[in-house]
Amino acid sequence: MQFNGVLDQLKIYEAGKPIELVVREYGIEAKDVIKLASNENPRGCSPKVLEAVRAEAAKMNLYPDDSMYELKEALAKKYAVKEENIIIGAGSDQVISFAVHAKANPNTKVLMAGITFAMYEIYALQTGATILKTPSAGHNLQEMLDIYKANKDISVIFLCLPNNPLGECLDTKDVYAFLDHISPETLVVIDGAYQEYASFKDPAKKIVPSEIIAKYPNTLYSGTFSKAYGLGGMRCGYGIAQPEIIKALLKLRAPFNITNLTLKAAIVALSDQAFVDASVKENFEQMKSYEAFAKELGFNIIESYTNFIVLEFDASKNSGVIAQKLMEKGIIVRNLGSYGMNAIRVTIGTPEQNARFFELFKTIYK
Repeated sequence: MQFNGVLDQLKIYEAGKPIELVVREYGIEAKDVIKLASNENPRGCSPKVLEAVRAEAAKMNLYPDDSMYELKEALAKKYAVKEENIIIGAGSDQVISFAVHAKANPNTKVLMAGITFAMYEIYALQTGATILKTPSAGHNLQEMLDIYKANKDISVIFLCLPNNPLGECLDTKDVYAFLDHISPETLVVIDGAYQEYASFKDPAKKIVPSEIIAKYPNTLYSGTFSKAYGLGGMRCGYGIAQPEIIKALLKLRAPFNITNLTLKAAIVALSDQAFVDASVKENFEQMKSYEAFAKELGFNIIESYTNFIVLEFDASKNSGVIAQKLMEKGIIVRNLGSYGMNAIRVTIGTPEQNARFFELFKTIYK
């Protein structure tokens, strides 16, 4: 059977291994498996969300409110924008997919950092667009600008702030200086999946959606409930942009793209800012132990503005072997070998999870 030719260029995105698979493959009890591969919130979600979802479960036979009015209203209030500035997706990556398919085509190019969220490239290749990446792994804005000036047919630029899977983050003032040079016809997607973390650690990294879309009408800010809000399993994200952009993206959205339970969970999650604040604070308190651990063992880390950290090794160690041996002991991390790095990415867990990681890692590393 023949398929669309662009599929020949695509690799299947491999998510972090689920706990259930590790249980089956290695005979480890589920209670003894720690998943530190997918940057989920180890504290779970707000107890208020759990209570609300239980109460909403009886409505599973009904379609959700496709206007998503209540969630849009809550987001509009949080970000000081209007409902017409917002689109809701099944995770922020669905919104990102809408953006790429709305702008990119075989005659255009899509620009991104050398190492960044893999789905940007996958979505762009689906449209037949050409991929352009910076020589540097992270966000080097001068390199991006040089590439942009040399290629006038760039339809979409991705800025992942902070960057997944590396964890680095640009200062907002530098982002604005970069955007000053970009044509109003180029869509700039600012992926803020980890913005709650970055803005807590360093206010100089904070992106204010209402401000950036007013100053630069060609920008789209995407956010998610999967990280700081602890709702990865509910799949809810959003985009904030000028109405012209939102109207275009809505043409690509299927009806009822998120569930009743997802809507309720997201609405209630927004009302419990104290839970989010406590989660983010604990995250960076625990990150200090990883920084100290790396110093003790003598390997490098990339300074992180997220809820994960990248551990880099020299040629005497192999990240794939380390990740595999950890998994065999019940700890799932992300090997970054597919990105050309001798490194692993580790989600910052609870104090107990982190202590176990350090104990097992030390044995394997030595």
